Amino acid sequence: MAGEALVQKKCYKNSVMSTSADREKMLSEMTRAEKAELLRWIVRDLGDDFPGIESKPDVMGGVPCITRTRIPVWLLEQSRRLGTSEADLLRDYPTLTVQDLANAWNFVRSHRAEIDAQIEANEKDDD
Repeated sequence: MAGEALVQKKCYKNSVMSTSADREKMLSEMTRAEKAELLRWIVRDLGDDFPGIESKPDVMGGVPCITRTRIPVWLLEQSRRLGTSEADLLRDYPTLTVQDLANAWNFVRSHRAEIDAQIEANEKDDD
């Protein structure tokens, strides 16, 4: 059994190395313009990734929420603006962690206009 695991590990390592070598070869054959375009695609793909925050069309209408919850980021930010402390938020939402709040605040900093619009829309719904 141990020998089989070692063979699988070597095969995996070789396939990763081969894939990595293939990527390096492909990059070495690209022009600077092609590399720049590839980099733009990668940045665009990764640029909107916020750990711990997800938007799913079938959860809360697709607004950004804390992962594995139905707690919208805009709600946490609105509460914070109204003076609710992080300690109170953690007590009021026992599934939240300190890291969840840090993720939410990072998201708010990068998506201020979106969060402001969601808060405003919610306030109009209350009227």
